[in-house]
Amino acid sequence: MNKTYMDKVHTWGRIWCIASLIFFLSIPLAISLHLGVWPKADILGKGLASIAFFFATGIIEVVAYSPMLGAGGTYLSFVTGNIMNLKMPCALNAMENAKVKANTEEGEVITTIAISASIIVTTLVIAVFVIIFALNPGFSTLMSSDTFAPAFQQVTYTIFGSLAATYFVKHWKISIFPIAAITLLLLFVDPGIGVLIPVGVVLSMLGAHVMYKLKKV
Repeated sequence: MNKTYMDKVHTWGRIWCIASLIFFLSIPLAISLHLGVWPKADILGKGLASIAFFFATGIIEVVAYSPMLGAGGTYLSFVTGNIMNLKMPCALNAMENAKVKANTEEGEVITTIAISASIIVTTLVIAVFVIIFALNPGFSTLMSSDTFAPAFQQVTYTIFGSLAATYFVKHWKISIFPIAAITLLLLFVDPGIGVLIPVGVVLSMLGAHVMYKLKKV
């Protein structure tokens, strides 16, 4: 039976996700086997309990990001990581420039190509800097100095700010409610960017739905 493009995407996506999971787990397993030292159950349980919140966040991220990343982009992004400040902006910007929408065949292809390109570029950039740091150890000290360190702390905000600004200008009516709600939330508590983005997505959808029902957009 001939498989469609989406069938192949899901087949290979599942294969690589499972293979990546096995590879990630094989490293600590190999170390434990080689040294004959295994983590105690109580200590392991405490460690997992301390990050239990991120289990729910991981599920929320899949639900929130997948419609925008597409199937191929989702598999690529969750295997390679760095979704919020790299893969997502690349996918959204590519669809914007190509004038296609998410959840369409065109959007699926564009997001997959954009995310694949970002992975290749990221790998090349990392390789270049690994070589630079290896040849010049003093370079790392320069990058962590008071002169450059503040700039690197603003990278995420810069990427999301510039990306969001274009959408705020084009769709300013539906952006008022989520911006106001997130701002109000941050006045009382800072749950972290891993929570703010999924919450912002839900609030944006609810606000847009209500305004559509009220015929304001």
